[in-house]
Formats: sequence, C-alpha cells, structure tokens
Amino acid sequence: MRVLVTGGAGFIGSHIVDVLDRAGHEPVVLDVAPTEGGIAGDVRDADTVGRALRGVDAVCHQAAMVGLGKGFADVSGYVGNNDLGTAVLLERMAEAGVRGLALAGSMVVYGEGRYSCSVHGVVRPGPRSVPDLDRGCFEPPCPRCGAALGSELVAEEAPVDPRNVYATTKLAQEHLAAAWARATGGRAISLRYHNVYGDGMPRDTPYAGVASFFRSSLERGEPPQVYEDGGQRRDFVHVDDVAAANLVALEALAGGERPEGELRAYNTGSGHPHTVGEMAHELAAAFGGPEPVVTGEYRLGDVRHITASSERFERELGWRARVEFAAGMARFAASELAAEKTLTALPGA
Repeated sequence: MRVLVTGGAGFIGSHIVDVLDRAGHEPVVLDVAPTEGGIAGDVRDADTVGRALRGVDAVCHQAAMVGLGKGFADVSGYVGNNDLGTAVLLERMAEAGVRGLALAGSMVVYGEGRYSCSVHGVVRPGPRSVPDLDRGCFEPPCPRCGAALGSELVAEEAPVDPRNVYATTKLAQEHLAAAWARATGGRAISLRYHNVYGDGMPRDTPYAGVASFFRSSLERGEPPQVYEDGGQRRDFVHVDDVAAANLVALEALAGGERPEGELRAYNTGSGHPHTVGEMAHELAAAFGGPEPVVTGEYRLGDVRHITASSERFERELGWRARVEFAAGMARFAASELAAEKTLTALPGA
C-alpha cells in the first residue's frame, strides 16, 4: 500500500513513516521540512498536494498546528493550517480518487472529560471560572448542586465541547473528513490522540505537549513547572503505540473493514490515567532531577481532567497500547528531543 503521510517529518509522522516502512508499505512524505525522497511543500498548496497524491492508495493526515500556542492571536494560523489545509487535501483526494483517510484527531474535542456526581449521576460541567481558578479552586463542581465530582474515562459517544481554538479546528477537521467520506464514498478514521509523548518531541516550543515542556526543562537543568496543583488527570500514550495505531487504521481502511461514506472515531490512549504531577515526578526521577515545582498557575484554555476509554478501538480493530507508563517515561528521559520545526510540520494532538 502506498500511503501519503502529511507532516511525515514531524514528531508523530516520522514514527508512522518508520512503522509503515517496516510493515512493507510505501510511505510518501509531504512536509514543509525537506526529507530525503519526500516532497517538500505546504499541505495548503493544491498543486503540491495533487503531485503528492499520484499513485497513492490512502492518506495519513498528520500535518497540523498543535497545542494551545500563544493565545487568541494564533487563531488565523490554526484555522489556516488545520482546516484550510485539510480542505485542500480532501478536495485533491476527491479529484484523485483516493478513498482512504486516517486522520490525526485529538481528545481536545471533548472539552472536559466524563464526570459523575454522587447525587445527579453523569453531568457536564461548564468552563471553569476565572475567579475560581484565581482562588486555586481547580476542580469543576457539579453544575446542578455544586458538589465535588468524580472523573471517569470518556468514550467516543461523549458530546463534543471544544474549549479553545486548537480544539475547535480539530473538530472541524473531523466534520470536513466526514463530509468528504459521504460525498465520495470514502472511508475515514479519526484517531483521537490523548497525550502523546516519546523520542523526537520538539523542544522549547509553546506548541508542544506538557511532556515536552517538562523534558526540555530537565535538559536545561531546571525543575519542571507544574501548573495548577498537579492533580490534572491525563492519559499519556507513547508515540510507538500511536504509530502502531495508525498502521492498524490504514490496514483496516485498505481491507474494507469500515463502511464506505463514513468517518469512525477512535480514542487512542493508554487506558491508564495519571496526573500531570505524577508524570512530572516519574520523568524527573528517570532523568535524575531536578524535582518538579508546583506553581499554582493556570492556562484558561486547559481542562481539568480528560482520560480515555480506548475499548472501542480494541474491540473493533484489535489495537491497544503496549508501552507501560514507567517504562515509557524512562525511555523518554533518555531520548533526544528534536529542534523546533516550522508549525505546519508539527503533527499530532
């Protein structure tokens, strides 16, 4: 199978390229960063995309501007890179007759995760208020009675509720891909990545994930700066598992295991949540210090808890994460970080 990997020179994309190659497939890289044998160009350029799609059987779309960035001033960059770029790609795929798409989705489309109240059952808290955050009240209360909530694993059927610009563009990508599938009879899978980490993460950039922030600090000899109280629950999944998930998705598309004219979303996480504070301490210990510092600061676009149930992915396509948390953090502590790349080369969630 010949697979176009957009953003194939980036963090997650480069791992997918390696996995495809080892599995006997033919990856073709399209990235703003030149690679040997790849195509250098922007996914928003229709002519470049058309050239990259020649002879391709499926597309693995990883090129995106990621993370929370530097505030609302980034909005046009996110929409241009993520949504316009996806629209151009899908338009050219329709013209070229390419009918398989594996999309780098993200758990950020859910907003807050799944919560339950001891009195009212499953509830959906609204955005946390600035006064509460300023007082250090980080846990969202029950929207009906104000009681403390318990966090649970979120499934794909959960309502979507994007709460920042990046999240909004990731949901728009899914809607565009679903519209493409219906219009062309294509098959699409969106892998809703949770917190991906591992070797090759970009260093010292506001667009990377929290694991990269912490690892960059440790490399500089500085303590990781943990926001809020460190109790935010996340699902940290190793990039090796995410690359394997893309291979499973692409082979399922090629084998006709998904119906035509449909997009199917799959949570792509470890299934074993940890707090941000736990991750910081595990990584610092594996690296050899210094110890993390809890700052009490917050970012308004962050959510408190978001953890995945990837049961659907295992049940329907047979994928599950295999890299355990402690072993993955030890590997990450010993791995090299990549230099910051141009934004459209940064793939993932």
